[in-house]
Parts: sequence; C-alpha cells; structure tokens
Amino acid sequence: MALLNGFVSIGLVIGLGALLAHLRLVGETTQRELLNVAFFVASPALLMTTIADADLGATLVDGLVVAAVTYAVTAGAYMAWARWRRRSELGDLVVGGMAAAYVNAGNLGLPVAGYVLGDPVAIAPLLLVQMLLAQPLSMLVLDARVPGRSLGLRAALSRPFRNPLTVGALLGVLLAATGWRLPTMLQEPVELVGALAIPGMLIAYGISLRLGPGLAGVGSRVELSVTTLCKLVLMPCTAYAVGHWVLGMDGAALLAVVVCASLPTAQNIFLHASRYGRMEVIVRDTILITTVLSVPTLVVVVLLLG
Repeated sequence: MALLNGFVSIGLVIGLGALLAHLRLVGETTQRELLNVAFFVASPALLMTTIADADLGATLVDGLVVAAVTYAVTAGAYMAWARWRRRSELGDLVVGGMAAAYVNAGNLGLPVAGYVLGDPVAIAPLLLVQMLLAQPLSMLVLDARVPGRSLGLRAALSRPFRNPLTVGALLGVLLAATGWRLPTMLQEPVELVGALAIPGMLIAYGISLRLGPGLAGVGSRVELSVTTLCKLVLMPCTAYAVGHWVLGMDGAALLAVVVCASLPTAQNIFLHASRYGRMEVIVRDTILITTVLSVPTLVVVVLLLG
C-alpha cells in the first residue's frame, strides 16, 4: 500500500503541473525556471542532507557495482547491435548508447526513490556512476569527434564536479563517512530548501509533458524499439541479475536497484544529441516513449519484487 501511495502521489503532483500548463497559468519559461531552482539548488541540498544521515556501508558499494555493470551492459548491447546493423559512426553509437542506458536520475529518480522506495539515497549510486563515469567518458569521445573541440584532460576530469547533483551527493558521502554534521543554523535551512526538490521537479515535469512535442513521426522504428527495449527491459533485468545472482542482494536493496534501472531515459541526453548533431530524433522519441512506458514497467517491478 505504501508503494501504491507513492505512485499515486507522484502522479498527482505531475498531473498538477500538467493542469497548470493546460490552464495556461504557467508556461515553458516557468517550467525552465522551476526546474533550474530544483536542479541547481534544491536537489543538491536534498542529496547532501539525506546521504549524510544514511548508513552507507555495503549498500552503497553494491549499488555502485550494479549501476556500473548495468550501464555498461545496456549501452554496450545497443552499440553492438547498431554496429552490426548499420556500422554506425562512433559518435552515433555513443549517443545511442546513452539513449538506451542513461537514466533520468534527477527529474524522476529522486521523486521515485523518495516516494516509492521511501529513501532518496537509493538513487545516489546510479547518479554517481552516470555523472562521474558514463557522462564524462561519453563527452570525451564525442568531443574528440568534433574538429577543434578535443577536450583536455583537466576539463575532462573537472566536468563531473561542475554538476550540482554530483557535488551534493559527494558532499553527503563525505559527511556520512566522517560523521560530521552541519551546524543547526545551517542544517535546517538546507533541509528546508531540499524539501522543494521533489515537488518542484514533478511539477516542472508535468508542465513539460503538457507543453512538449509528441513523436516526430520520422526516423527508424526499429532503432527506436531497440533503444526502448534496452532501457525498459534489458537494463532492469541486468540490474536484477547482477544484484541478486552475483551480489546476493534481496528485499528492499534489490528492489531499489531494479526500480532505479527501470526509470526512463534522461532528458538531458537530447541536449547532448542536439549539441553534437547526432541521432536527435531517435533520442527525443526514446525519451518520450520510455517516460510513458516506465510507469507500467515500474508497477510490474514493484509487484514482482515488492
């Protein structure tokens, strides 16, 4: 019942955002501003305070292993298929791999972890793997494919630490590891700001669903089907296999890694696709389809493992 209540809560708040957009009380400008506040300020505060109070231990380590292996297997599977089918250029392979495996850990991951799993920390291992490994390595490859835009080592190493979610998560890990706590006069306002993160992201997400474009109607249906199957079938199945059969996880810990792997493709992958001019239609439509289909996928996962 708690899990069902979590889904209902998320759906209602997303619906509120869509309703506000439908009534034209808010628009795309409001959506971007609300998302910026949630992403750059509230979410890092939420991650820092929740991770700081968490008992990390083996759970974090296991989560990091599952997240890393799951991403590598899923992205690698898509890249192998695309290379075999049409001998794609390396940049297209990388962007397609991100579309197939890069999880929406910010906009949806934190709300799902907080309301459905009851623990925002559950998304931290996946978020760290994506921000510290998957994204920087992908950007290195993509930058190297653009004449005159080769990324230096210093810029490549510093890129993850310019992301506010990564900074907030790492600060939380540092606080949890050292046992140090913020003074009360700082802790309380940080927690207050962090409380804005989940409702802010959900309302912004609802606005984007109402105002965003539908499917483009062009592009490869086969390729779109492959990226969607990789994201919503292969990735959660891999997370289950690695977590349960390799690491011996069960119960809430196993449910957490599979739920996180079942989240849709992150919206910022479209920004990367647009910036480098690669697979923009496939990426955009993958984000839309996996977002819609992730709801029944998550329900099935919870029913099977919850």
